[in-house]
Amino acid sequence: MSAGLFALLDDVAALARLAAASVDDIGAAAGRATAKAAGVVIDDTAVTPQYVHGITAERELPMIKRIALGSLRNKLVFILPAALLLSQFVPWLLTPILMVGATYLCFEGAEKVVGMVRGNHGHAAPAAAAGADLERQMTSSAIRTDFILSAEIMVIALNEVTDQAFVPRLVILVIVALVITAAVYGVVGLIVKMDDIGLNLAQRSSRVAQRVGLGLVAAMPKVLATLSAVGTVAMLWVGGHILLVGTNTLGWHAPYGVVHHLEEGLAPALAWLVETGISAVIGLVVGAIVVGIVHVLPFGRKHA
Repeated sequence: MSAGLFALLDDVAALARLAAASVDDIGAAAGRATAKAAGVVIDDTAVTPQYVHGITAERELPMIKRIALGSLRNKLVFILPAALLLSQFVPWLLTPILMVGATYLCFEGAEKVVGMVRGNHGHAAPAAAAGADLERQMTSSAIRTDFILSAEIMVIALNEVTDQAFVPRLVILVIVALVITAAVYGVVGLIVKMDDIGLNLAQRSSRVAQRVGLGLVAAMPKVLATLSAVGTVAMLWVGGHILLVGTNTLGWHAPYGVVHHLEEGLAPALAWLVETGISAVIGLVVGAIVVGIVHVLPFGRKHA
């Protein structure tokens, strides 16, 4: 009896060690997948604050919460199941679908550039839109843009864990989705409330706190304007990069080959700048073509 009990305890201990090792493996793989998607995460963080522009201060955090929940829904309900199924049965279809989404991202970025050239804001709402209507419009627009960025994040993460079995792969991707969404929208929330933090510090009795607070209040309009510009460039860069890599994957190697040739012999930072700049130009050209086509169409002329 005692021998059987000790054997059972040994089996339980072995299973516990195996489970612990599996958890460690999943954690390490999730960390690698998250790090690999860091570039797109930065883009997502830069893009989102511009959608809160024009929203009253008390509605900023609730709106960001709604966008964050929409982003999580994008990743877990739509993108993750689709990506797993496609990678399992028709992996060749992932690239064309991503390229369609990338074209929309290029369109969004190019439309903002056109708006800036014309002196309009890229996401300015119609004059009739105000209050709850404006918030709904901007939230929906932010969630649509997030869908494309989230798709690339999840596909990049998926590519890092293709050697895993289905269940560990699923767990890793869920962890990546949760961690990245929390990180992105936590930082976004902090950015958009930084001026309120500055006002609070400016009202303190400490002179140091007052100086820091007034500095934050003075700096935030410039920071938000810079983030808006970075967000626009990020849309073009990410969209252009997906198209550049996608054409290479589908068999048209010339564009990617030219970029790769230009990167040869350069320091990693310079090589990244070259690839990013070319991707952004590709995104702007493709986006401008789509903007032109859309504005020629009957439904596009209404918004021209």
